Amino acid sequence: MTEPVTHRDNAPDPAERKAPPRQLTLNVLRYDPRNPSVAPHLQAYKVEEADSMTLFIALSEIREHQDPTLQFDFVCRAGICGSCAMMVNGRPRLACRTLTASLPDESTLAPLPFFELIGDLSVNTGKWMRGMSERLETWLHAQEKELDLRRVEERMDPDLAEQIYELDRCVECGCCVAACGTAQMREDFVGAVGFGKIARFRLDPRDERSDDDFYAVIGDDTGVFGCMSLLACHDVCPKSLPLQTQISFLRRKLATVG
Repeated sequence: MTEPVTHRDNAPDPAERKAPPRQLTLNVLRYDPRNPSVAPHLQAYKVEEADSMTLFIALSEIREHQDPTLQFDFVCRAGICGSCAMMVNGRPRLACRTLTASLPDESTLAPLPFFELIGDLSVNTGKWMRGMSERLETWLHAQEKELDLRRVEERMDPDLAEQIYELDRCVECGCCVAACGTAQMREDFVGAVGFGKIARFRLDPRDERSDDDFYAVIGDDTGVFGCMSLLACHDVCPKSLPLQTQISFLRRKLATVG
């Protein structure tokens, strides 16, 4: 007589059962400059981790369900706008590109240093970026006697166009400046984001400025020769831009000016 068929073999192995969600603790540095009577302090929040959760999602959960007063910035949620940059366990990172799976059970979040604090994790990078761009004149300098909208666009070598595009990928998140040792000591330091913009226009054959012109804006201790070559900017860039190469490139070219 045959034995009755059972489905015991199809039962899940206890060892393969899904583990319960991890409980994360986020210690957030809280401070509102408009209310100086409340000193800066760390506030702990508990969040249940979900699959593929980013730090941005965790902070959104906190603001939606626990504390609507928590301040942090975001726009695109895809690593393109650079708005959500913050210090994560002492390292500048984009919240939307940081998976909670890469973090320990307990983490500390703080605003980027160097920039004007708006509140909690929110800083005004735009104000500094605009000032830097105006100071370095980071726009195309070309003399055109007459504007002709029907003119065919100038040809450019594809390899050169790719090099220019590579530097144009900067999202001005401020991570490189926040990690820069020189910038912490000199408020007037240009920083890697400025060097990248200068390198971009120096490569562009349509820009009519000379190395003497570029030297006038970054050829001193507030510019490329003030860099201590610690290269933390290169290490923390969320877009993996070749900042180390560009700083070396500008130093070599501008060292022969004069």
